[in-house]
Amino acid sequence: MSIKHRLFIFMLLIVGNTLFSQTQHIKDMETHTIQTFQVVGISTRTINKDGQSIKDIEKLWTTFWASDLKKMLPNRLTDDIYAVYTDYESDQNGYYTLVIGYPVESMGNLPDGVVEITINKSSYQKFTSKGKMPNAVFNTWLEIWNDKELNRAYKSDFTVHGKKYFDGNNAEVETFISIN
Repeated sequence: MSIKHRLFIFMLLIVGNTLFSQTQHIKDMETHTIQTFQVVGISTRTINKDGQSIKDIEKLWTTFWASDLKKMLPNRLTDDIYAVYTDYESDQNGYYTLVIGYPVESMGNLPDGVVEITINKSSYQKFTSKGKMPNAVFNTWLEIWNDKELNRAYKSDFTVHGKKYFDGNNAEVETFISIN
């Protein structure tokens, strides 16, 4: 392991421990069955290695906030924003695709640069992040990655950024992890 990689992990642990103490994570002990649904949005392919996903995800969110995607999708089912982690190469250590967008009734004609994905019916474990964003969601992902009892399916995982997402230090985001 290179010095850069060790330093990154060390800094991540320090920052993570600091952020973790300022947020709450609630793991719902029930298994949820989510029916098939579609999301339309913008995407990137990334990997959780050497800080690459942090750069790629931040860039994608910046692009999302600057876009008029919401106005371009009159068939969206809700104003809730979905971040869908899908097309896993293997597990949390391999490449995956992130799509940020909205659930839609039907796909139809898509604007340039916009992708469509279908999240198939599956069983999910639900986590709720509470606190300042994006720190709270980041800490939830740390919890998920370190949960040795969570039997992840690596199909499609997603976060739901609803109205409470904008509540400052009291913000909430729900994370659904596909399980076997």
